[in-house]
Amino acid sequence: MGVQELSGVTRTSASTCCYCGVGCGVLIEHDGKRILGVSGDPAHPANFGKLCSKGASLHLTGDLAARALYPELRLGKGLGRVRTDWDSALDHAADVFAETIRQHGPDSVAFYISGQLLTEDYYAFNKLARALVGTNNIDSNSRLCMSSAVVGYKRSLGADAPPCSYEDIEQADTLLIIGSNMAYAHPILFRRLEAAKAANPQMKVIVVDPRRTDTCDLADLHLAIAPGSDVALLHGVLHLLLEQGRIDHAFIEAHTEGFEALHALVADYEPARVAQLCAISEADLRRCADWIGSSPRFLSLWCMGVNQSTAGTAKNAAIINLHLATGQIGKIGSGPFSLTGQPNAMGGRETGSLSNLLPGHREAANPEHRAEVAAYWGVDALPETPGLSAIELFEAVGSGKIKALWIACTNPAQSMPDQHSIHKALSDCPFVVVQEAFFTTETCRYADLLLPAASWGEKEGTVTNSERRVSRVRRAVPAPGEARADWSITCDFARRLETRLPGVPSGHFAFEKCEQLFEEYKVLTRGRDLDLCGLDYALLEARGPQQWPFPEGAQSGTPRLYGDGRFPSANGRARFIAEAYQPAKEQRDRHYPLTLNTGRLRDQWHGMSRTGTAARLFAHVEEPLLDLHPHDMAQRHLQNGQLVEVRSRRGTLVVRVQTDASLQQGQAFLPMHWGDRFLKGLGVNVLTLPAFDPLSKQPELKHAGIDVQPIDLPWSFHALIEGDVQQRLQALRPLCETFAYASFGLAGRETSALVMRVAHHHAPDAGLLELLQEQLGLAEGPVIRYDDPRGDPGRQPIHKRVRIDGGRLTGFSLSGETLARGWLRDLWQNQTSLDDDSGLGLRRWLLAPMQSPPGQTRPQTGKTLCTCMNVSEAAVREGIERGCDLIALKQNLGCGTQCGSCVPEIKRLLALQTIEA
Repeated sequence: MGVQELSGVTRTSASTCCYCGVGCGVLIEHDGKRILGVSGDPAHPANFGKLCSKGASLHLTGDLAARALYPELRLGKGLGRVRTDWDSALDHAADVFAETIRQHGPDSVAFYISGQLLTEDYYAFNKLARALVGTNNIDSNSRLCMSSAVVGYKRSLGADAPPCSYEDIEQADTLLIIGSNMAYAHPILFRRLEAAKAANPQMKVIVVDPRRTDTCDLADLHLAIAPGSDVALLHGVLHLLLEQGRIDHAFIEAHTEGFEALHALVADYEPARVAQLCAISEADLRRCADWIGSSPRFLSLWCMGVNQSTAGTAKNAAIINLHLATGQIGKIGSGPFSLTGQPNAMGGRETGSLSNLLPGHREAANPEHRAEVAAYWGVDALPETPGLSAIELFEAVGSGKIKALWIACTNPAQSMPDQHSIHKALSDCPFVVVQEAFFTTETCRYADLLLPAASWGEKEGTVTNSERRVSRVRRAVPAPGEARADWSITCDFARRLETRLPGVPSGHFAFEKCEQLFEEYKVLTRGRDLDLCGLDYALLEARGPQQWPFPEGAQSGTPRLYGDGRFPSANGRARFIAEAYQPAKEQRDRHYPLTLNTGRLRDQWHGMSRTGTAARLFAHVEEPLLDLHPHDMAQRHLQNGQLVEVRSRRGTLVVRVQTDASLQQGQAFLPMHWGDRFLKGLGVNVLTLPAFDPLSKQPELKHAGIDVQPIDLPWSFHALIEGDVQQRLQALRPLCETFAYASFGLAGRETSALVMRVAHHHAPDAGLLELLQEQLGLAEGPVIRYDDPRGDPGRQPIHKRVRIDGGRLTGFSLSGETLARGWLRDLWQNQTSLDDDSGLGLRRWLLAPMQSPPGQTRPQTGKTLCTCMNVSEAAVREGIERGCDLIALKQNLGCGTQCGSCVPEIKRLLALQTIEA
């Protein structure tokens, strides 16, 4: 479905969600100017109308106050940017790139792009870098996401092609989920798995994860392995399968090679040794092997816990080895299935948007592949010099080898490991172009040229999801200001660069519509494993999303691959990979005695450039919290909510800490989403290390050695103010550089407010405090004030402000004494009237040092458990105390009836109540 007229001026446009690789269909309700709402597309085969909490909130994101609206150019290093026009901006960029190439060669420039670009955008950038500039220095943030899966599939099966379909999740008898908190990272697929297991209770679900996540709540067996020991576990399972004679010798003989070497290797992975390496019981290891070996249909699912590792490719190979050894591939309900992280990381892989790839699943190092693409593009040759992967690319920027860098639709100043080196590299780079929809990202501060890009709901094209399904992305509303589609910006720049590089023919970028890019690109897939030549926009409009390969003349897509046992390798055989277990790069020692794992939250996405504009998405988790095992908390004499200093070999960060019994002793967990914008200190990735897998070049973001110690910051400041949240955040964040701790977030549902939390060793000078109050809108107007500047020994000066507009509290700040922050927040959250009888009684206590007024019990609303229906944890607990089960809670409160992401947490509360009873 394209666009459907509803009533009057309201219309619905079918598109695709811009978050994870599930690729859910979304119906955008709009009036042609503004997006009014979203719902799941019942006709889309990925989600059948379901949306997660993030997808269901898409219409609330993209605050115009955070959007890049016009081109901006920096007049000189150290100076601010000024608005310019598109012609001047792109002419200037073309001049700088052309001069840099003339002086230093084509490899002195680079492009760093994104899995959130559309396939057509990706193709334009690839052609620009390789055919026009003549460099392979083009890499994607998918390097941080799926590059180990790319190498894994290519080495073992011959091509980068996940062989399964989502429907296999419902058809499997045994599922192995490894390195994935599927409930948070791919919620809609997890809902499908929940429904399948409810319909088939005999289905076995094995979850391998050092933490006990929401995904584990569905597991029949949770293997809480030692971090990084995946390869040892998988080799141990294969050892047992061989010992028990549960392998498919006929399949191995007819369709594979290399089994003898693997057989010899896994002989050393005896159950007792593997149990010790993985810190699990031998009985659980044997149970895992038994279920896999006896299963008629075995499916494995994995994500970042496998890929983001210095042994990521070995882990991928070990998973695929299990499927090849048991013949569990190419069949319904069976196969090795990597779950893509970003909405179009697959499209990037298809178009060649990693430095080592070329379009159509070709290799940049392969002379024949280069010649094929060069001939098609009408250029003499493509560059032979290998391109730089993400980590290498930014190292080259830092060393001065890369002198002009173009970044599109990604935020390396938040997402890359070892953030100190990334920020320094960006600061030192002579010329940085950032093509971005949100000017608020950490990377944009380094842009010498900022180019405003269209965002979700404003652009056309295609994306490919994890099951190889190509879906249309449709424009519902025009982009704001002068923002343009990414492919359009790229091609406009390329046409200008063509005229500035000697000996370069023109006309290679004469695209007027994104469809023309798709039509040119798909020819490069003809005869390849991903053949798209039977697809076009018209067919996708008529028949809906389709899975590749879809060659010319095909009547339908291909739901699963390798059913005939033939693989796209040179000899048609799959290959067993025999690689020994290697421990993670950083091991615990006396200086760094804890292992840090990073991961996703349920309601946030990546660096929060988009979700950070929707207040309700902060309701489940308001600020970054470091999780520690109870023993590690007690050993350090830490209390929940206490500020701690987290130290790694690369940097330090101050955050609050909380007890988490789902962790093993010696482990720590920190959400990946907070960068330097919402959390002082360069964000979470100031701690992570840039070591990477030698084959995939994917960094080890999941495993870093850290130490955690309490930090004494006696002066605190807490503020909440509604309205103008993006502008206030932009103004306030730079003022917090002098403080030891500062974090920001949003609050509210119908009305948004900025929340600010600061702590320091001592109170700031009066001028800085006044400036904070001014930027918060608490310096003048209808503001009640209280000041106690006394500096008695052991006591901090106290300053309080409460703003009342229209008879209700609209903001407050508490400095030096923050006890009242909870009940003041409730007054704001509940829209309490301060003009009626009860409200007038409350006014006298607004500045008092208390957690709630005398005679009142403050309602402990706590966090929001169900984001979709705005149901608090307190409300769920009250319902449970009244005797409600899950069905009754859904009926009475509405929780769990929309996206369902809150259901595992509700089930845990119900189980806790049963235990207590």
